[in-house]
Amino acid sequence: MSIELPFFPPDLFEQDRKVFLDIVREIGTGPEQKFILGEQTRRFEDALREELGAADVIACGSGTAALGLVLRGMGVGRGDEVVVPAFGCAPLASAVLGVGAAPVFADIDPHRMTADPDEVERSITGRTKALLPAHMFSVMADMPRFAEIARRRGVRLVEDSAVAQGAERHGVPAGLWGEAGVYSFVQVKSFGMPGEGGAVVTRDAELGRRVRMLRNHGQSRRFVHEVIGTNSRFDEIQAAFQLHRLPGFADRLRRRAEIAEHYTRRFAPLADRGIVPPPDDGDGRCYYVYCLQVQDRDGLQEHLADRGIGSHVYYPQPLPHQAAFAPHAAASCWPNAERACERILALPIYPHLADHDVDRITEAVLEFAGPAHQDRPESPLP
Repeated sequence: MSIELPFFPPDLFEQDRKVFLDIVREIGTGPEQKFILGEQTRRFEDALREELGAADVIACGSGTAALGLVLRGMGVGRGDEVVVPAFGCAPLASAVLGVGAAPVFADIDPHRMTADPDEVERSITGRTKALLPAHMFSVMADMPRFAEIARRRGVRLVEDSAVAQGAERHGVPAGLWGEAGVYSFVQVKSFGMPGEGGAVVTRDAELGRRVRMLRNHGQSRRFVHEVIGTNSRFDEIQAAFQLHRLPGFADRLRRRAEIAEHYTRRFAPLADRGIVPPPDDGDGRCYYVYCLQVQDRDGLQEHLADRGIGSHVYYPQPLPHQAAFAPHAAASCWPNAERACERILALPIYPHLADHDVDRITEAVLEFAGPAHQDRPESPLP
């Protein structure tokens, strides 16, 4: 079986190959021989800070590391609880455990697949130090509700915006709803790069100062260690490459949005056939990944593969069902998370998909749904 339209494209950076190699040579032969936390990293942080209107942006080793740095910077530790979604990526739980705190798993909204604010609030106890909602796939979490809950209940708010850079809700950029948010620059993210990397973004300058020390062995300046830190320093080559790609980021996001909106228009009528697109409420969309909820998920995945189209199943088990986290789960049932794990299927949405490839993916899904849907008039891409 040949997959002609892969879910993870091998040519994400093909157009920038020469630029990347030139950057490697320039930095590798530069007189400073500075490969981490140099001028390129500073310029990259400054560019993101100015674009977001943040108090500080701290580039670090990965999105996962960014979560841990924020929690440590907030003083979250042993004896504390952090409420996290039961559905999502492992760092939501492992970052909490990594600072000695306990993750408390809350169920998700069945349509948005992000943490349900009511379930999160019910999970707050006297030990709760922070809430850690996460944006998921192409939908931002209900950050206005979470911000209100955090204020009213007197707990910290950390925003896992790893998949949502460039998104906004009510005009507020993803990452700046809580006291701090995180981005991930791993290859397949919307602002991915050919390597690992992430960033902490915050409106709190003092929190930014602490995170900046923590990422570099707890140093306020060289050889002056104020706290016990770690090594989560950003690469100069990657910083220069991201600076090169930053001006085109908005256009790449727009293309992702065009593809997602096309999918949703065509798939919205398929709910009666067990194929449900993500909610289209016009606000808080990020288009990192386009996920359907499908009653016969495995059948559709096989159908697409037979037609040379790749797809991907994210998170086949809820976090509290994973062996690593089950010992820390107080409850035993998260029905909406469990249902999402059984039904989720992601379609290709990378920005260099051609219109005819998008149409090919669309028609394959419609074919699986049945002739009545396949014969509907096509809605062209913008």
